Amino acid sequence: MVDIKNKIILDVTCGNRSIWFQKKYPRALYLDIRKEKLFFDGARKCFIEPDIIADFRELPFKDNTFKLVVFDPPHLDNLGENAILAKKYGRLLPGWEDDITQGINECIRVLKPDGILIFKWSESRIKIGRILKLIKYKPLFGHNTGSNSQTIWLTFIKD
Repeated sequence: MVDIKNKIILDVTCGNRSIWFQKKYPRALYLDIRKEKLFFDGARKCFIEPDIIADFRELPFKDNTFKLVVFDPPHLDNLGENAILAKKYGRLLPGWEDDITQGINECIRVLKPDGILIFKWSESRIKIGRILKLIKYKPLFGHNTGSNSQTIWLTFIKD
C-alpha cells in the first residue's frame, strides 16, 4: 500500500507520465488502470508504472484529499485494441460519455475545497464542447496547444 499522507497531487491517468517534467515528483501520486511495459518495433518503448492501479471512475480515496488533480483521459474513439496509440494512451470505448462524466465527478470529489482540477483533452476526434455538455462544472480558464491547437487544457476549481 502506498502512503498518501504527503501527497497533494493526484494524476488519475498517469500512463507513461508524458505530460510531466518531474516524472517522479515526490508529492504526486500517480494512478492508472494498468501497469505494463510496452515495446514497439524493437526500438520504441513505453513504461506505464503507476504508484496505484485503480480506475478513475471509482477512485479509492476519501472526499477532499488532494489539492490538485490531473485528468488526461483517453480521447480517441476510433482505435483498434492493438493500435500503438491505444496501447500507449488507452482508447475510448462505447459508453465513453459516462466514463468521462464519472471521471470528472470523481476528480472533483477527491479535491479539497478550493482544490484545482487540470483537465487535458484533444479535439482530434471529439470537440471539447461535447465534453462540457456532459458535466455540471464550468472551467475557469483554458488554453489550446499542440499541432493545430487541438489539445485543450482546462482548469476547474472546487467551490
